[in-house]
Amino acid sequence: MPGTTPGTVLLLAASPAGRGRLVDATSVLPVLAAVPPAVLSGTDTANVVELADPLEPQAVLTRLRAAATAPGPLTLYVVGQLLLDRRQRLPHLALARTTPTTVRYTAFPWHWFRDELRLRPPGGTTLILDLHADQETWQTLGIAQPPGSPGSPGPPGSAPAPPMLPPALDSGRDTAVYGRIAPPPSRSRRTVGEPAYMKAVGALLRSGRRPPDEELHRQALVRAAAEGAYPGFVLARRGTGPVPGNPHTVITEAVRSGRHADAHALAAQHEQSAALAHGPASEEALHWAEVRADLAMLAGDAALSCHIWLAVAAARLNTGQAADASSVETAVDRAHHQWGRIGDPVRARELGPALAELRSRVPGRREGALDHVRRQLSQLQTQN
Repeated sequence: MPGTTPGTVLLLAASPAGRGRLVDATSVLPVLAAVPPAVLSGTDTANVVELADPLEPQAVLTRLRAAATAPGPLTLYVVGQLLLDRRQRLPHLALARTTPTTVRYTAFPWHWFRDELRLRPPGGTTLILDLHADQETWQTLGIAQPPGSPGSPGPPGSAPAPPMLPPALDSGRDTAVYGRIAPPPSRSRRTVGEPAYMKAVGALLRSGRRPPDEELHRQALVRAAAEGAYPGFVLARRGTGPVPGNPHTVITEAVRSGRHADAHALAAQHEQSAALAHGPASEEALHWAEVRADLAMLAGDAALSCHIWLAVAAARLNTGQAADASSVETAVDRAHHQWGRIGDPVRARELGPALAELRSRVPGRREGALDHVRRQLSQLQTQN
């Protein structure tokens, strides 16, 4: 197995309780748990984190964030059910307490995968997915295709569909994605579905050998089809490997070697160039500002990270983006998270009012976020 750096594996299996459940997601965990960690990761050694039917999206985010910042290859095995929130129509991974009316607050937004994985080194992250969708989600994702069309597998033994991914499930350009989205169940079917693709992956890996991702994917599709499971929409996309001269690759290498100041300076140069070419509030410039905020977090400078996220959120609002837009909510949520990690009371007091003002406009998904800021500010007034 390549490399000596330990890998990280995150096993996430979740589905709603009650009548809305389409798949028995956690039934696959005993199969995957029987696979040696090194085989799950494809590295000499690996650390495995298992999340079985988690209740809170923030708990999933915490584990994902920790896994994303770990050195070495990262492999995520995700099994579950996709639902849309009623406000923005964005796909979420349903958790145990999720219902169709509470998706926005009780499910895990899919774009959080992309947000947390964006600073991963190119070629170092793989998502293996076995997802189920209801009719509404299936159609909204734009994958309502008949068998034989692009994205639908052929008969057992045929090659998987060409690399593609519904835009709403974008997980970052450097992340390899393999798996399937099972089609909506027929109205006559009353039973809960099985994660047939992921069970096939687990069965193949229990042999003790980890084939290349594309080969593992192909074999799993064939095995699942041979057992009578219709794969649905096939997900297959290679991640980009390390590209010499790619600024993201260079920045990642600087961070991994502990040269945080160099990484931040390079990101600042690209932000300045993007601002001159496209404007300071352009997506190109804001992208590099967000990279700088993440780099400050990785360097342990919570105050700087908070300050940059506050500026990004304000810029997005000032350009007319909605307060509940995912990019705006992400910026304010991250500013809030970093503000809570600032050890200097003086610096926290300086940034607190700006955060409170933004929180009044962008309440986010967690109830009481603004009240939390106000309480913390009140406590800070009594500290030296």
